[in-house]
Amino acid sequence: MRTTLTLDEDVARQIERRMRETKSTFKQTVNDLLRRGLRTDESDPTFHVEPFSSEIRPGLDLTKALALAGSLEDDEVLRKLELGK
Repeated sequence: MRTTLTLDEDVARQIERRMRETKSTFKQTVNDLLRRGLRTDESDPTFHVEPFSSEIRPGLDLTKALALAGSLEDDEVLRKLELGK
């Protein structure tokens, strides 16, 4: 089927980028993207998370994880400064 389609500039740039990446024609790229967008949710694979139990080391307070990360980062910066890096 032949039709005229007006694309927004950002959409046109994304299609052009996809054409370069896949080395395909405009027609093939648009058809592939439309097919992907028109698929029903049932055809999309479902993502499953497999939970696992992990143990936290005694004495480690996760409520202060950001403070711990900051402290470790500060220690590393000081170490590098002492080495002259």
